Order: sequence, then structure tokens, then C-alpha cells
Amino acid sequence: MRKRSLECIYKLAQSDERIVFIGSDLGAGVLENMKKKFPKRFFMEGIAEQHIVGMASGMAKEGYIPFINTIGTFLTRRCFEQITLDLCLHDLPVRLIANGGGLVYAPLGPTHLAVEDVAILRALPNMTIIAPCDADEISRVIENTSNWLHPIYIRLAKGGDKIISKNSLKFKIGKAILLIEPRNALIISTGIMTQRAIEIAENLKNNKIDCGILHIHTIKPLDKESLLYWIPKVDGVFCIEEHSRIGGLGSAVLELVSDYIPNDTYKINRYGLPDNFLNDYGSQETLLEKNDLDIKTLSKKITDKMDELNVLNKRR
Repeated sequence: MRKRSLECIYKLAQSDERIVFIGSDLGAGVLENMKKKFPKRFFMEGIAEQHIVGMASGMAKEGYIPFINTIGTFLTRRCFEQITLDLCLHDLPVRLIANGGGLVYAPLGPTHLAVEDVAILRALPNMTIIAPCDADEISRVIENTSNWLHPIYIRLAKGGDKIISKNSLKFKIGKAILLIEPRNALIISTGIMTQRAIEIAENLKNNKIDCGILHIHTIKPLDKESLLYWIPKVDGVFCIEEHSRIGGLGSAVLELVSDYIPNDTYKINRYGLPDNFLNDYGSQETLLEKNDLDIKTLSKKITDKMDELNVLNKRR
């Protein structure tokens, strides 16, 4: 996914002179082609994440569209003040591309797990947050950034995930994509958890649960229209994310429902990471399993919850 995003930035730079790339301590071969062809629009600034956010903000004020790329944990935790005051306060078109959103960057423990990044940035005015589900979708994300006049945080997985998105679904920033129309249950997912959602929906069919999938690639601004249309039509709603249960996609959906259709809040179920530092070490799949976010466990949890909701709905 990261490789594809960099390829798209280079492609965009060839047709748009406003495009600038700024890296922070990345490998020597990163975007070598852009470095050679557009040396005045390629910068590798070393281990200085706070500096590159300020640098990008200054360049954006001069009419450029800078793309920053570095590790997700460092870009969000370390640079919060710069993102807030230099970037969001001035509502500048800087694109923050974060490597390793969620549990995937490396088996290095809590210092390298970006599991609260969405919560950190979702509170900031003017910030847009996008979590693509695969490498094809990241291509459409980058293509759609040229005319978006606000800051964007793009949460990348490691890559190598299977392709589930389609160009025919017409990607648009701020507009959710309905992958499967729901009948009695709806999974709301983002990022690579949408890939898991497809397999979960298949498992639920065996339990006679007709489950739809709404892929929320843009967590902010949230697609209020789609959510308020589909949530009242189903018996149970299940938000799944590779992020803390605090402040992420599930929180955003619950806040929206509470504000606009409060009688439906009982339907909302949020599955994410617990409110503690994850001290386990291992692969993304291992950590998902340890935190009950694997396909088998989520399938059972949703099945059990739907049984409870069906009983509750009969009593209402």
C-alpha cells in the first residue's frame, strides 16, 4: 500500500507542479525517480518529524501541495502541536501519509503501534482522515487529493493485502461505499478491517444473518447521509476497527447516532482495541487475535449479539 501511494505521488507530480514530497528518515531508494526528475520538489529531512510538518505548512502557504511520509506513531504523537497550530489552524492542503496504521508497522511493542492516531487527529478542526482498505483504493485516494483544500491524514497498512475495492464504486472523499446491502445487520468498517468484514459477513450467512458492509474510508468528515439512511433499516450495527475503542470510527458513529437518531443507539456495537498499552509482540494477525479482533471471534460476537438484539426487538 505504501509503495503504491508513493508511485501515485510521483505520477501526480508529473502533471501538477504544486506537488512536493517530504520524507523523514526513509530508506535511500524511496521515490528515487522523483528525486532525480524533480530534485527541487523532493526533500528527505532525517529524523525530524516536527520540523517537516512546519516545513510543509510553510510550503503550502506558498501554493504547494506537500505530501509528508513517515511512521504513523511519530507523525501523530510527536507532531501533534505542529499539526494543530501550523497546519490545521491555517487549514492548509498538506497530506500526512502515515506508515503502519494500527498494529502492523513492526513487532516493536507500544512505541510503534499507531492505535490511537485517529482519536488524536479527529478532534482537530479542518482535518480529514482517510483509511483505505487496499492498494487500489490508495491510488484513488491520492488522485482525489489534488482539489481537496484541507489537511488530510492518510492511514496506511503495510501492504500485501488482497484487493477488494473497485473503481466502479466511484471513490469520493467523505462518501462511504456500500459493499454489501444489509437486511438485518450492518458491519461498519474502515481500513484493512473491511477485508475482514467481508469474511465475517460470509460466516454470518451460515447463522442465517444477512449482514451488509459499509466501508467508511473517510472517517472524517463522516458520511452522515449514508449512516443515517442505513442504520434505521437494520436490527444491529457493528463497528470494527484496528484502533482503540476510544475516539475512533465506532465513537464517531455512536456520536452521530446519539445526535440524530438517539432511539437507535442501542443497536450500535463497537469492536476495537482495549484502553491499555499493548505490550504483546507479534504479527498483525497475532495481535488482532489476542485482542479478539480476528475473523472467528468477531463472527461469534456478532452472532451472539444479534440473538440478544432479536429478543430485545421482539419485546419493544
